[in-house]
Amino acid sequence: MKSKYFYGYNIVAVGAVIQGICYGSMFTFGVFFKELQAEFGWSRAMISGASALAFLIMGPIGILAGRLNDRIGPKILIIISGSSLALGYMLMSRLNSPWQLYVLYGIMISVGFGSHDVITMSTGARWFVKRRGMMSGILKAGAGLGQLVLPLTVTALIGAYGWRNSYIIMGGAFLVIILAVAQVFRRDPQEMGLFPDGEKVDLSDMGTGSVDESLSTKEAIRTRQFWIIFLAEFISFFCMLTVVVHIVPHVRDLEFSPIVAGSVISVIGGLSILGRIVMGTANDRIGGKISLIICFVLLTCGFLWLQVAVKVWMLLFFAVIYGLAHGGFMTVISPMVAEIFGTRSHGALFGIILFSGSLGAFIGPLLAGRVFDVTGTYRVVFLMLTIAAGVGIGLIAMLRPINKNEG
Repeated sequence: MKSKYFYGYNIVAVGAVIQGICYGSMFTFGVFFKELQAEFGWSRAMISGASALAFLIMGPIGILAGRLNDRIGPKILIIISGSSLALGYMLMSRLNSPWQLYVLYGIMISVGFGSHDVITMSTGARWFVKRRGMMSGILKAGAGLGQLVLPLTVTALIGAYGWRNSYIIMGGAFLVIILAVAQVFRRDPQEMGLFPDGEKVDLSDMGTGSVDESLSTKEAIRTRQFWIIFLAEFISFFCMLTVVVHIVPHVRDLEFSPIVAGSVISVIGGLSILGRIVMGTANDRIGGKISLIICFVLLTCGFLWLQVAVKVWMLLFFAVIYGLAHGGFMTVISPMVAEIFGTRSHGALFGIILFSGSLGAFIGPLLAGRVFDVTGTYRVVFLMLTIAAGVGIGLIAMLRPINKNEG
């Protein structure tokens, strides 16, 4: 019988807060981009390299965090990784040389970036079965809210207090919030004598997400399905993080104000909230395959449009299309992993898949920065992203239901 209030909702709520802080702050990198370039005269490839290093480090951090979350639970991991992220931002206020940028952002802050997603999403997946997609979407909506609020907030802070003081304010606020919400986390409902969804369920009726049918990490990585998802994650992050890092400089290159540039990235964040909830709910009804195809189609359309977008309304329209796709990608993968492989090794499997995403996130922004430095335009970059998104459609179209004997 359902209790009046299910503790799993607390897990979703605090997970959304962590998502908002980490992804929202990740989106502020583009806001600080021009400030660092103006202050130090560094090239775009140099600055982009710090973001690329962060995403490269995120991969192994995500795998480690996933394995540890399967074993010891999320609370202590959130405290450690969140503190690293917050203190890294505070120390960024003392930035004076490229090596400091690479150590602080590329390594220290990336510890928080790399661990938060697998910890919050894997933990949330254990607390829900019937509504796993919907709750994953709500949890990830926190990231969209952060992407909506933080870039505009940081833009205002920089205007009022300068970029160095803005880093101190960000880091201090993050530290207080993360340490507080970490106290709420619990690994799974069994730890509190509860059941997923707040009711006793017959997991044998839940398809491939059941405990009985869960695959081990070794079994899962032997399947074709795992590597299709692995490659799709690479492509999606290759595209998405290139946009996150370079869309603000691109808008500024079109001679629009910082407010317009901040508005574009904030619209992306705002629409990604809708994308996360809609696609998370859709995942429960139509499955991960169709949901991911929809996301890749939106992404492709968005990049085609971006190649001709030269006015404010056109850039904002791109932000709407891309934001929906971005939110969907960030939501669908975790419940899809649970849907196909079960939850026994969800943290480890999701961490490995996020490692693929981190490789894409490493290569995409760095390559885009290099291409821009050589050509002086983002035209080739946007064409490259369009082709990559099209390849993603083809990959997911090949995904088939798993054969239990395959692993």
